Amino acid sequence: MQKLRFDRDIKPLSEVRNGMATYIKQIHETKRPLIITQRGKSAAVLVDVHEFERMQEKIELLSDIQVSLNQLEKGEGISHKDAKNMLLEQNRNKTNLNSDYSTRETNITHR
Repeated sequence: MQKLRFDRDIKPLSEVRNGMATYIKQIHETKRPLIITQRGKSAAVLVDVHEFERMQEKIELLSDIQVSLNQLEKGEGISHKDAKNMLLEQNRNKTNLNSDYSTRETNITHR
């Protein structure tokens, strides 16, 4: 998300209401949020949907990282080496299953 420009990105509700399409186009093109004020105070933020999705993904990732850090602090985590070995083993098992399935499928076809 682009940095907020206070001279362009803060608008009163009455102005936004009368030109909503223009402001939606603005946030889509600039990737900057629009702060909407009501009675002189900030009331809402209008954000491009793709930027909002990116924000949600970042929040989820940061939350997952925090959970992992907390687990490591409690001694509940596993070493990088062990995690890597587990993933490699899972991948090998998946590859073997796919290979076995292909072999069986070939045998059935050629009967």
